[in-house]
Amino acid sequence: MSDRESDGIDAVTAVEEAYAVPEDAPTYECPYCGRPFARESWLALHRGLDHPGDLDDAEVKAFREAHADEEASLGTFRLKALGSLILLYFGLLMVYALV
Repeated sequence: MSDRESDGIDAVTAVEEAYAVPEDAPTYECPYCGRPFARESWLALHRGLDHPGDLDDAEVKAFREAHADEEASLGTFRLKALGSLILLYFGLLMVYALV
C-alpha cells in the first residue's frame, strides 16, 4: 500500500472518530470532505465556508440563503441577549437600591 492510500484510509478513520454520529440519525454528508451534518442548511454553510472554489451555482445559492437565515437568527439572538442583560442590570440595580 502506498503512502497516499494509507493517508486516505487514515483520513477517513479520523473523520469517523472525530464525528461520532448515531446510526439512526438523519445526516447530510459533505461530498468534499465527508463531514456529517444534522441539517441541510449547516451543510450548505460548511460548503460555502470551507469549499468555496468547488461549488456550483445551486450550491452557491443554497449557501447564500443559509447564510442570510443564519444572520437573521443571530440578529434576533443578539437583541434578546441585550434585552436580558438590560433587565438583569436594572433588576439588580433596584435590588441594590432597596437593600
